[in-house]
Amino acid sequence: MPLIPLEDNFDDVINKAQLGLKVSDEDLAKRAEISLEDLTKVKGGEPLHAVIRRIARHLRLNPNALEALARKSWYPEVPVFPRGFAAFNTPFEDMTVNSFLIWDPKTKEAVAFDTGASAEAMSDVVRSDKLRLQYIFITHNHTDHVVALDELSEAHPQAEIWSHEQEPLAHPKARYFKEGVHFHVGALDIKTVLTPGHSVGQTTFFVSGLSWPLAVIGDSLFASSVGGSPTNYLVQLKSNRQKIFTLPRDTVLAPGHGPLTTLSQEKKHNPVFCY
Repeated sequence: MPLIPLEDNFDDVINKAQLGLKVSDEDLAKRAEISLEDLTKVKGGEPLHAVIRRIARHLRLNPNALEALARKSWYPEVPVFPRGFAAFNTPFEDMTVNSFLIWDPKTKEAVAFDTGASAEAMSDVVRSDKLRLQYIFITHNHTDHVVALDELSEAHPQAEIWSHEQEPLAHPKARYFKEGVHFHVGALDIKTVLTPGHSVGQTTFFVSGLSWPLAVIGDSLFASSVGGSPTNYLVQLKSNRQKIFTLPRDTVLAPGHGPLTTLSQEKKHNPVFCY
């Protein structure tokens, strides 16, 4: 199975940080003591490493991690879940989007996180492993994460649909939680953790009881990047640092796009958060 590409290139990280910090091209070029021409080249994806390093500090990015991203020299290694976890990556418009399924192997009770653009593969696993889907949790209500909600709900009508109270869903069965609620599925504990910024009710679900601690993080961050947030970038960075980067170091991070990663790796390799 081919590896899922990183969601963002180095220029995406630069553009997200610059937009979020509201720094103009002219101001950034002046601060970094580079030409506007070189800045334009870098923002367009040309890997001028010396320029990238000069830019990094002025956008609160780690220059070593940002340069590694530009050199394509790092990709996350993720521990294997021997049972009770499945990831799905489905195409949506010009990108792909992730959804996840977890279950207690003894009770066969299962939980879905987001729906992806198609729920067919997820439903196949539910049927083949004779699981009972109890809950459908939504990290946030952006279209790419809920486009197959009707499909998934119709295939598993017994499953309750839950989202944060600030992330309304266009579905008659939708129910809403506040931060800090615990759901229990067999031996698994799922805690709702509000991590706003990318959206106002963006929620991280922290799961205990699998082989590794798991955080389903939506678009809060990606492997070596962060979700886009042009209006609430600093809020997003703060909530991620306080709510995600304080989780156990061996926590597996399951983002809405791109590959799985781990908290310990992001602390070393994510230019936004290892600054």
